[in-house]
Amino acid sequence: MATRIELDRVTIALDDAGAGAPVLLLHGFPANRQLWSTVAPILVDAGFRVLVPDLVGYGTTDAPAGVCIDMASQARWIVQMLDQLGLTRVAVVAHDVGSAAAQILAVTVPQRLRGLAVLDGVYADNWAMDAVTSIQQWEPDEAHRLFPVLARRLGKSDALRQMFKAYEGTDGGRRLIRAARDLDSTQTAHISEALRTSGIPALVIWGEQDAIFPIDTVARPLAALLHAELRLVPGGHFTPLDCPIEVANALSGFLRQLPIP
Repeated sequence: MATRIELDRVTIALDDAGAGAPVLLLHGFPANRQLWSTVAPILVDAGFRVLVPDLVGYGTTDAPAGVCIDMASQARWIVQMLDQLGLTRVAVVAHDVGSAAAQILAVTVPQRLRGLAVLDGVYADNWAMDAVTSIQQWEPDEAHRLFPVLARRLGKSDALRQMFKAYEGTDGGRRLIRAARDLDSTQTAHISEALRTSGIPALVIWGEQDAIFPIDTVARPLAALLHAELRLVPGGHFTPLDCPIEVANALSGFLRQLPIP
């Protein structure tokens, strides 16, 4: 069921389906909730309640002028959303820089997380910001030209191109430029020790061909930090769309082992 959650000054677009232990799926940049379009139904069929939001300012959601949409703010809004839904504890699954919001949640409200799964995500201040620079520097007056470039560079499948269509046209391009400019890699630069001692059960899933976040320099140290198994799957960076069956199977096995909420 698609719904919209009204919070203080912002709105979150949310897909909420299934019953059972709640699982929150977070996308990264330059994605939106369509990233989970194949994985989410598999998890629902496996017996979970699956919550899939567009982060504020991403996908179909707008944010008021002057409101920063960095990952620390996203984490704060996620807590407010969970409160409004009456959910005390959830398992969090996060991709790319969405995992920054998840890691911030893990160190600020660890009691709210039953488990944490990171897919092709960030480690310390390694957010692959060099890959975002060109979008940060894009002229808003030329925003309508951004989607074709994005689709050409990253849209290696129909599913990826369909996801990126949320940023088509002038409004979509400006939304993406704003999101890029609000990214702040310092927000996870100094939380490693808190993550290490959080005690939250964790799993790290990574694409074998991820060229954005390399396995040896990002995935392995992140898994060690989280005391987590590192599961490699046959995909690139956008694993939920590249290999959804493998991702969903890995997640289902992990989620079933978590403490009952």
